[in-house]
Amino acid sequence: MNSKDLLLAIDNGTQSLKALIFDLEGNLLIREQVAFEPYFSKKPGWAEQYPEIFWKALCTACQRLWQNKGLFKDRIAGISLTTQRGTVVNLDKKGQPLRPVISWLDQRKTHGLPAMEGAWGWLFKLIGLRKTISYFMAEAEANWINTFQPDIWENTHKYLMLSGYLTYKLVGEFIDSVGCQVGYIPFDYKHLCWAPNWNWKWLCLPVKPEMLPKLLMPGKILGTITRQASKLTGIPKGLPLVAAAGDKACEVIGSGSLKPEVGCLSYGSAATINITSKKYIEPIALLPAYPSAVPGYHSIEVKVDRGYWMVNWFKEEFGHPEQQEAARQGLLPETLFEKLLEEIPPGSMGLILQPYWTPGLKSPGPKAKGAIIGFGDIHTRAHFYRSILEGLAYALREGKERIEKKSGQKISSLRVSGGGSQSDVALQLTADVFGLPTARPHLYETSGLGAAIDAAVGLEMHPDFTTAVKAMTRVGEVFEPDYANHNLYDALYREVYAKMYKQLKPLYNKIQEITGYPNID
Repeated sequence: MNSKDLLLAIDNGTQSLKALIFDLEGNLLIREQVAFEPYFSKKPGWAEQYPEIFWKALCTACQRLWQNKGLFKDRIAGISLTTQRGTVVNLDKKGQPLRPVISWLDQRKTHGLPAMEGAWGWLFKLIGLRKTISYFMAEAEANWINTFQPDIWENTHKYLMLSGYLTYKLVGEFIDSVGCQVGYIPFDYKHLCWAPNWNWKWLCLPVKPEMLPKLLMPGKILGTITRQASKLTGIPKGLPLVAAAGDKACEVIGSGSLKPEVGCLSYGSAATINITSKKYIEPIALLPAYPSAVPGYHSIEVKVDRGYWMVNWFKEEFGHPEQQEAARQGLLPETLFEKLLEEIPPGSMGLILQPYWTPGLKSPGPKAKGAIIGFGDIHTRAHFYRSILEGLAYALREGKERIEKKSGQKISSLRVSGGGSQSDVALQLTADVFGLPTARPHLYETSGLGAAIDAAVGLEMHPDFTTAVKAMTRVGEVFEPDYANHNLYDALYREVYAKMYKQLKPLYNKIQEITGYPNID
């Protein structure tokens, strides 16, 4: 046996960081997790965190690995890193953070920016996309920092994704993976590189090319662990750090999907449906396909921004009886919440939820709001809870149909990752809404496993991605659709849910006009 036969994957999520050691069959040998507050908020809608929090969590998680299973340390062949997407870091010339990171959860906008002029401005006006470009500019964190903290922006030497910051801390170079570039940055998603100098994105942002890191494709070696990083993390000096991708892209290959007919759902803080595609396809105009964890491929994605955050919101706002009873009985609260779902029939007795707690750019639109219709005196908290899960499944089914229409490829089965994938009721409900077999991967840690697959191929421990995915992933429990339930859901989806936004859009517009919320000017 090769003495270097294991892989270390670092998975920096929204609420915790995990250090995970995998073998070449995709078995998780040891896991250490360090939780942290996802953000602090100085003003409503803001979401920031100190970048040192993430680095300290990485160091702590790795040190705990060696304390518990030090014998694995000498068997580590290499490391890979996956992180939450769209979280940006400003560094000075000494590589020190200039301000807290702006998290992907942040909702601030920069209003009043001058409209794009010149040929690009004329073109976007002609084709009716000027508002879309204005929205991009308002959403870009770089524009907010440049406008309201110009001294910070002036002193910014490097503008990085969280992945680029942690990579710098590990290998001492300003370098990052193509697969991690998801956000309001001048990135060419079609060609998987920084945008050419004539591209419109450079006119929308104050970012200069020299402020950005060098990019390598997933599977390439970004560098080796420095002496200082080794001292702080316990990772052996000189081990290679292999480029992986953002957490959602890693979840896709960690779920075992390399083919567009397999739809990958993520029931995490953001709920998504993705397929892997060699062809670049924008499921919504000017909303790009993101980089895949497989070099040269794209991850076609439709997202519900607040996703399974809504489940946690429900538990915090309405789930106190279950939490108290679970504490009294010495159970996990999730056990009682699962029973709450089981009490309610499919369709929630006609309670239909539209999960737009956070509006999107064009899907459904910046003025959209969440909605619940169909209330009657029979409905309880449990009906409301189940309607949240059904509403998320409806929204993702809508995303599936959008992807199928754009790609010309039918999705024939589903894999589900993320925290919500641990619920049997949620997976059966998903199978019933979609009318497709829905599988839970053999391992919950699909994001970390996907990063480990990148490392395995990059270090030639598996010859290619097809072989690596086949060897390191497998399907766990499969939930087949109940077709009586599917027929019910199909009717509710087509005859009610699919018509809700069109019917409610004028009212959303009026609400925005009257209250000024959300402020999208």
